[in-house]
Amino acid sequence: MYTPSSFREDATVRLHALIEANPLGLLVTHGEGGLQASPLPFLVYPDEGEFGVLRAHLARANPHWQELTRVDECLVVFGGVQGYVTPSWYPSKADTHKAVPTWNYATVHAWGKPTAIEDAAWLRRQLDDLTGFHEHRRPVPWAVSDAPADYIAAQMKAIVGIEIPIARLEGKFKMSQNRSEADRAGVVAGLRDEADPHGNRKMAGIVERLG
Repeated sequence: MYTPSSFREDATVRLHALIEANPLGLLVTHGEGGLQASPLPFLVYPDEGEFGVLRAHLARANPHWQELTRVDECLVVFGGVQGYVTPSWYPSKADTHKAVPTWNYATVHAWGKPTAIEDAAWLRRQLDDLTGFHEHRRPVPWAVSDAPADYIAAQMKAIVGIEIPIARLEGKFKMSQNRSEADRAGVVAGLRDEADPHGNRKMAGIVERLG
């Protein structure tokens, strides 16, 4: 991933936070079947290994899982907040007109050797962890144990687990850091303008923090 130094994010805790906030990762491999990509909801386990461990599952009917047993490396791409930036937000545009549109975004790329797992106990833990992570903020959280045991057992036979110890982790937060202080302030104001068609209050906060 091309990452100018002004956009590089090296803090592992922030990279893990983006994954947790945007868990749908694109699993990419290149092997005997050529390039394959599968969007999957991942969980990151930050305290395992140097950069954490990713775990997920996919349908057994998806041939991608078999490719995972034959490759030495895969890539998982996570996308965070993103959006259009108009040069009309830059005060410098009015002075020089030397400005063009751009796109701000945050992304994390994780590499590692994948393992396909069919063990029932591992799969059950993954399902419990995944649902627990997403359900715990609900007033009445749903749990896997709420469904009939025979139904869950049948569902588990139709999935295969994935475990990826992260060997390399890169983050790119392109949030107007290459603009002047005045232009960044203009971007923040534009993003916070609820009447602007490109308003994005969440991105405004990130631009302000990284400026």
